[in-house]
Amino acid sequence: MTTPRDFGLLALRLGIGGTLVAHGTQKLFGWFGGAGLEKTAAGFEHIGFRPGKVNAIAAGLGEAGGGALLATGIGSPGAGAAIAGTMIVASSMHIDNGFFSSNGGFEFPAVLGLSAAALALTGPGTLSIDHVLGHRLNQPWMRSLALAAVVPAAFAVIARRRRAVAGVAKDISTPAEPAAAAPDNGQSA
Repeated sequence: MTTPRDFGLLALRLGIGGTLVAHGTQKLFGWFGGAGLEKTAAGFEHIGFRPGKVNAIAAGLGEAGGGALLATGIGSPGAGAAIAGTMIVASSMHIDNGFFSSNGGFEFPAVLGLSAAALALTGPGTLSIDHVLGHRLNQPWMRSLALAAVVPAAFAVIARRRRAVAGVAKDISTPAEPAAAAPDNGQSA
């Protein structure tokens, strides 16, 4: 029997999942006014996510793939966790600006990530492919495993980026050694 809760979960899945599909396809394909993969990869490289293309693909798939799975309600624990992990990393890029999006803060990715994690915990409801499949891809152990694995994975990505940025900052602050003088072979003026 379909309940108002199931319609609420469907609306939430479609809203969160659809938003993330749009964001991910901006990165991957340049749809909806996005930059596309090459420009996104260059931007990621510039801000310390190296290699840029691999990180851009991971972010785009986390958003678009996770969003599509969440919206349709298939593999809900993995979909919610993939989105949550991607949004943890996205939030880390805005944390210095505070909470509110109006100040460049992490409000938007935090709400998307927390909503996706909540959907991974609650399940997709009866109006989902998971329900049609008898919840074979939506088991309690899957929720626990996916959500437990995503936090250290996201923090590993953040730490790797911080090391890359610190390495660049160190290279910039260290004066370059003077170039060695060319040997004089008697042809100087």
